[in-house]
Amino acid sequence: MVFKTYLKECEIVSQLTPLGTPQCYGVAKKMKQTMLDMIRSMMSNATLPKSFWGHALDTVALTINMVPSKSVEKTPYELWFGKSQICLILKMGLRSICQTSDV
Repeated sequence: MVFKTYLKECEIVSQLTPLGTPQCYGVAKKMKQTMLDMIRSMMSNATLPKSFWGHALDTVALTINMVPSKSVEKTPYELWFGKSQICLILKMGLRSICQTSDV
């Protein structure tokens, strides 16, 4: 009951699926595959050891959260924090510089 109240306060829409029905996991499965493809692409173009997979995953998650989707006009970051964020990715490994603006 407390968790449902928390979700309602944070305006989070809970979408439950029946237990043991993997056919209902389509969106999550597609996102996982997209993220893995992005990570593999990044790692294949870099000469880094496999220990950098975690950093690549962080970069992929950041990238996905900074890009608008078809279903929503704003980026996930703008929806969560109410302001846009300009992110400059430098060609220095997986390092990035982000600047927040109150646009």
